[in-house]
Amino acid sequence: MATQPLWIPDRERAAASAMARFRDAHGFTDYPELHSWSVAEPEAFWAALWDWTGMPADRGERVLEIGADLRDARFFPDARLNVAEVILDGGGVDDESWMYVGVDERSDNGGAVTRSEVRRTVIDLACAMRAAGVGPGDRVAAWMPNIPKTMMVMLAAASLGAVFSSTSPDFGVDGVVDRFGQIEPVLLFAADGYAYGGRSLDCIDRLATIREELPSVRQVVVVGHRDGYDADPIGDWRSIRDAIGWGRFLVTAPASAVAEFEFERFPFDHPWYVLFSSGTTGVPKCIVHRAGGVLLQHLKEHQLHCDIGPGDRVAYYTTAGWMMWNWLASVPASGA
Repeated sequence: MATQPLWIPDRERAAASAMARFRDAHGFTDYPELHSWSVAEPEAFWAALWDWTGMPADRGERVLEIGADLRDARFFPDARLNVAEVILDGGGVDDESWMYVGVDERSDNGGAVTRSEVRRTVIDLACAMRAAGVGPGDRVAAWMPNIPKTMMVMLAAASLGAVFSSTSPDFGVDGVVDRFGQIEPVLLFAADGYAYGGRSLDCIDRLATIREELPSVRQVVVVGHRDGYDADPIGDWRSIRDAIGWGRFLVTAPASAVAEFEFERFPFDHPWYVLFSSGTTGVPKCIVHRAGGVLLQHLKEHQLHCDIGPGDRVAYYTTAGWMMWNWLASVPASGA
């Protein structure tokens, strides 16, 4: 088996990396020393990492609370944060810088949206969700492709403390119902179609069936996968029970609620989203991911391991039904 690395950064690049800056800031001479410290003193390491990120959140005094069993250990038991607030802030980068770029294989239009545009849409969505009765702990599901609107739905749900989950529109009816049926979403966002192989594939017939198989859903928001950020989708979707178009849904909340919206901060262990096992041994199993732990781990991976920082552009080929979509969705927290 080969033991030589495929690639090694040159000395100048390595010295300028975020990993090197973090290592030097804490008095270590090389990576093995830093790694040993992170393992031997997890309380000190994670506190240092939190402070390094500078994210807008309340850390609290306690870093690690040891329980009677290893499984009872709790990190940052006094912390309060809102993952949507942290991701939208991006370390204080320019509000007019790009946040997401959606690429449609049938169009040269990159669909770039700035942080300020994303923030406005997220707040509109959050207020509309709240007006629809969504609150902390409720589940919001998305059957959508990997487009900026899907990211916005996730951020809006997280901003309210709701629990998000997503699957890809290339999933069939059974694949969607097997997953979402377990978490009982109150709100379902669904694309009218998706692009694949140079064609636009329709989802409306399957969506009508899925809606009837999910009795917990109070409202279905139908999203145009190629339409503007404030437009209703085009197509024959209005016969779906409890359906409303994306554009109309965005304006259902009172203007006063939008103007007064603030990001409420939740405990470190508040649930963020539900992912699923592959389903190869039966019905896919739900895996709940907590907000603080996932966000801090993503910030570590993005900034220290991947050297992602303000102004960088990150692309990952994934659907919204794979955990790498969730990893990608957190990238703007590092200013990229």
